[in-house]
Amino acid sequence: MQLASATTESLTSRYARDGFVVLEGVLDRPEIDGLLAEAVAICRGERGPIEGAQAAGVRPDDTDDEVLRRFLCVHYPHKLSQLMRDTISHPAIVDPLTQVIGPNVKAMQSMLFIKSEGRPGQAWHQDEGFIPTRDRSLTAAWIALDDATTENGCLWVVPGSHRPGVLYPDREHDDPRYDCTVESYGFPWSEEDAVPVEIAAGSVLLFNGYLLHKSLPNSGRHGCRRALVGHYMSAESLLPWAAPEPGVGMARADFRDIVLVSGRDPYGWKGTDEVRRPRVRPDRAGGCDR
Repeated sequence: MQLASATTESLTSRYARDGFVVLEGVLDRPEIDGLLAEAVAICRGERGPIEGAQAAGVRPDDTDDEVLRRFLCVHYPHKLSQLMRDTISHPAIVDPLTQVIGPNVKAMQSMLFIKSEGRPGQAWHQDEGFIPTRDRSLTAAWIALDDATTENGCLWVVPGSHRPGVLYPDREHDDPRYDCTVESYGFPWSEEDAVPVEIAAGSVLLFNGYLLHKSLPNSGRHGCRRALVGHYMSAESLLPWAAPEPGVGMARADFRDIVLVSGRDPYGWKGTDEVRRPRVRPDRAGGCDR
């Protein structure tokens, strides 16, 4: 599949049709290098504690390369690093988000993927299945910190799979290519319908929460496939992502561990909470927990 260029078709039209769009050259080389250095500092524990990081066994005399290879994914790096927090609020990312979501946008999650050689990918899934928004506004911004290629484990997507607005069921699997033990199934597309999204470092892949996507292992002979990912939605919608308070029905639950990145928060009177802590995702985790 060949995507139309920005000069022949608008971003919003491409996003509505395909469920994703590539923003080229969002970050320049100094910005990328700063984030790569910050990733090392996070994995060394220099930015604060990370649940599960002890199992990685980082040693003070490890080289930066050795440190990175001990990690697959760190959840909520924006809670550890002001640079990561600033990046998920980058104007060149937020402006397109407002075009596909609306003027008021909040972020509820970030993830720092490392994925060195031999590390697994993720099976077919839809982000909305893990982050249940009420209004279908969930959008991911996948920021490439290295060139993402088919060799090192770029994302694969099924164009247009978001359009039915259907969440497909999950089932357990034992495929060693993937770090999560569940995969989506029962959808009316085959592997032949999937396309790889190879993008250069500094580019961003925006995609819809209903879009089917996966990644394969890093089969390259050297090097990491690093990416910073943010998840966003309309600030005008509640987010029933966490258990409600006693006596409050699930329909009224509203996850408030958020960062407002654009516009105003109509529910700002509730304040915000610190619910989630930075943590490591181990290989073969019990599901693609978001």
